[in-house]
Amino acid sequence: MMNTMEPHGRGMAADVAEQRIKRTEIALALSEAMVAENIARCTRMRRLVKTADRMVKIDPSNEGRRAG
Repeated sequence: MMNTMEPHGRGMAADVAEQRIKRTEIALALSEAMVAENIARCTRMRRLVKTADRMVKIDPSNEGRRAG
């Protein structure tokens, strides 16, 4: 006896798999964007720390002061 649901079942499984792949690709793209943003923030923070260190070396009385 032939199972008439088999081809339809495979099609649904393929659709579900494609949806999962698309969601995974979107999640991966978002993750890559967040990593890139974090790297950029880290780079900016390093520059700020280096600048602050240079300012303290130039004028030690600047240590602990806030800009503003």
